[in-house]
Amino acid sequence: VQLQAFGGGLVQAGGSLRLSCAASGLPFSNYCMGWFRQAPGREREFVAAITRSGGSTYYADFVKGRFTVSRDNAKRTVYLQMNSLKPEDTAVYYCAAAAGLLQTTLRGYDYWGQGTLVTVSS
Repeated sequence: VQLQAFGGGLVQAGGSLRLSCAASGLPFSNYCMGWFRQAPGREREFVAAITRSGGSTYYADFVKGRFTVSRDNAKRTVYLQMNSLKPEDTAVYYCAAAAGLLQTTLRGYDYWGQGTLVTVSS
């Protein structure tokens, strides 16, 4: 199983980025997908998740209205559109796959990608 996240980079506050996570080696449409992030010196935290069909999504309060998670099962890819970025959004962003129901905790996920760094300058 491989989850490869990409799309991170340096952006000014108020700007946008779109992260992608390409999955291989697993039946993608059978897995809920999640995004987490980890800032320097802090624990990894939940950002957003999407159900297997893409019909339902869930967000951490601090990204509601700014971030949107989506997926394309035909392309085996999950996306995180990030708008109105803030310096406090600076972190390494990870995608993860969970068999079964939508999960919001780290322990609920079975597979993890390697992360992509997002840096938001003020």
